[in-house]
Order: sequence, then structure tokens, then C-alpha cells
Amino acid sequence: MFSSLRNRNYRLFFLGQVVSNTGTWMQRIAQDWLVLSLTGSATAVGVTTALQFLPMLLFGLYGGVLVDRLPKRPTLLVTQSAMALTGLALAFLTLTGHVEVWHVYLAAFAVGLATVVDNPARQTFVSEMVGPDQLQNAVSLNSANFQSARLIGPAVAGLMITGVGTGWAFLANGLSFIAPITGLLLMRARELYDVQRAPRGKGQLREGLHYVAGRPDLIWTIVLVGFVSTFGFNFPVYLSAFADDVFHAGAGSYSLFNTVMAVGSLAGALLAARRGTARMRVLVVGAVAFGTLEMVASLAPSLWLFALLMMPIGMFGMTVNVTANSSVQLSTDPAMRGRVMSLYMMVFMGGAPLGAPIAGWITDAYGVRAGLAVGGAIAAGAAVVIGLVLARVGNLRLSVGWNRGHPQVRFVPRQAQEQLAPAA
Repeated sequence: MFSSLRNRNYRLFFLGQVVSNTGTWMQRIAQDWLVLSLTGSATAVGVTTALQFLPMLLFGLYGGVLVDRLPKRPTLLVTQSAMALTGLALAFLTLTGHVEVWHVYLAAFAVGLATVVDNPARQTFVSEMVGPDQLQNAVSLNSANFQSARLIGPAVAGLMITGVGTGWAFLANGLSFIAPITGLLLMRARELYDVQRAPRGKGQLREGLHYVAGRPDLIWTIVLVGFVSTFGFNFPVYLSAFADDVFHAGAGSYSLFNTVMAVGSLAGALLAARRGTARMRVLVVGAVAFGTLEMVASLAPSLWLFALLMMPIGMFGMTVNVTANSSVQLSTDPAMRGRVMSLYMMVFMGGAPLGAPIAGWITDAYGVRAGLAVGGAIAAGAAVVIGLVLARVGNLRLSVGWNRGHPQVRFVPRQAQEQLAPAA
């Protein structure tokens, strides 16, 4: 489960990200709380979130082009330092009492700009640290790392905001970047895997899009992630409405739902690390299970049953995320990996902001149970259709049989099934 941590360079990277991710979650909570306290407007909080995601939607593909050209470790030193300075600037303005809402808007946009390059650089740098044999395990541990921070960061931020104020949470985030920057500086360059960088040239963005378009395994994986992210991952809309409108239980139950889901997501990431392979059937089955469980949860009659279902939903959602991420990286030419991963992350991260208004409209018009059921149905339906498409592309057929007294459903090569047919 933790085999990639035997690699010294990856171990330094992982430990740095534990600290930094916790600080990042602290800043997210403090940022929203500060905007709300300055303006009293939930719309202003939404604007802040939109400004942080907007650069990825606008410039994400160009970030991938840069990442393919540039050496990853120096690039990450620049982006991590830029995000550290943003946190420290917000801390200074808040602690001195000079902060205004436009400062927070500007900081959110600046972090978004840094993320355009930082995100694909971090994703693709993993393969340079651990190599192809440990990539699935390392990607899974990265996800577990992020989910652990998701559990710890908001709790620490809440204590810090109520105890000493939002400015200190920003300061903690700014200082947290010392850990990943130190880890990057301590890495042994000779132990990194050599990866061919793309030379500077014209048409590289178009070249990356053509590369994906010519690879059905890549394009359909990204399309599936897009459907799941856009229609299935709108949990801020669904969970808050279930807590307030369905169960009438308030903010405490909303926090409970998110915490249980984070625990399930952490378990899903660790199981993916233990599995060690990124198979398309795992991706498709995980997406079908994720969507089906959302439909089941939409019918949950009690708060505790709904909360309990959040754990497997989080687990299968993380299974989809980790399996898609690692399979795309493993099957992509290293010289194209930055551009492909930037497209993947743009679809994955951009899906929720696009799907949230749709989920909100369905919830307002027909109720949150209908909204969650429709989102789950679309995710599961897309997984089934794309699974059949990939099977057809791979010249596979569905095989149903028994193995040691248990039913077994799998895809097998057409020729293999034709040879087995007379014996059956």
C-alpha cells in the first residue's frame, strides 16, 4: 500500500504535500469566512471561488504546454513560492486590518494562475520520481494525502479562526509551503527518471489535442471523468440541501456528511494504492457503482442511512479519480504528458462549476432527491455507454459465467470467447 514511499525523492515530496495541503484547506476555509464577514454576501463567496477556478478553465491547456517544455522541479519551486507569497500577503493585510474584499479576489485569482502550471507539473512530476512501476501507487497516495488534509485542514482552520482570527490561518498556509519547497531542494536530481521534454515550437497546443483525439482510450476516459465530475460531484449543492431541506438538521449534519465522505475517499485512495494497477474495467465499474449509490442515497429515508451511504460514495468516487488519473498518465507519451494532464485536470476541475448551476436548478424545481438521482443516473449511464464503446474499440465481448461457484462478469477478447463457445 505504501511501497512508493521507499523512494527517497517521493518521500520528501509526499511529506511536503502533507503539510502544504493542510495549509491550503485552511486558507480555503479562512478565505470564504473572511469574504463573508467583509461583505455579508454568499454571492461574494461564490465570486471568490469562481475567480480561483477561472484561470484553469481559460489557460489550463497553455499551462500543459509550458509544463511539457520546462523542467518540473524548478517549475514547482516557482509556483509553490508564488502561492506561499500570496498566503503571506493576505496574512499581512488581514493582521494589520487593511484587508478589503478586492484583495481576497486578487489573491484567489493569483492562486488560480499559479495552479494553471502547478497542477499539471505536480501530476506529471510523480512519474519522474517513482517511474512507471510505482506510478499507480504514488498517484493513489497523493489522493490519500489530499483527503487526509481535507479532514484535518478545515478543523484546524475553524479552531484558529475562532481562537485567534483569519489572518493567522493565512499565515499558517503561507508558512506551510516551506515544507514542499524544502523537500524539492533536498531531492537528489540523479535519482529522478529522465523524461524527454518537448522543444519549443508552434502548434504544440493543437498537437496535444490531436494526440488525445487519436487515442480512444484517452479521450473516452477524459469524457467519462467529465460526466462524473459535472453531474455527480455537486456535493456542496446536494449535501447542504439534504441537511437543511430534507432532514432539517442544520450545519452539524452538513459537516457530518462531508466528514464521512472524506473518510470514504481516503479509504478509496488507500485501496487504489494497494491494488497497484489502473484497469479500465475498474474505472467503469467504479463509475457505475458511484452513480448507482447516488441514486440509492437519493431515496434514503433517514439522516443516518444517508450519512452511512456517503462513505461508499466517497470511496467509489475516489476510485474513479485515481484510476482515471493514473491510467491517463501511464498510457501517455512522456513528452505529451503535461498537455494531456492539463486537459484532464481542466475537465475534472471545470466540471463541477459547470454542473453546479444545473444541479441547483433541478434541486430548486424538483427537489434535492430528484437532483441527486438525476446526477447519479447520468454518471452511471455514461459509464455503461463508455464501457461498451471501449469494449468495442478493444475488440472485446461481454462474458458471463461462473468461477468457483461465484458469478463472474468480464470483458474478454472476441476470439477467446469464440473459441470457448463450442465447449460451453
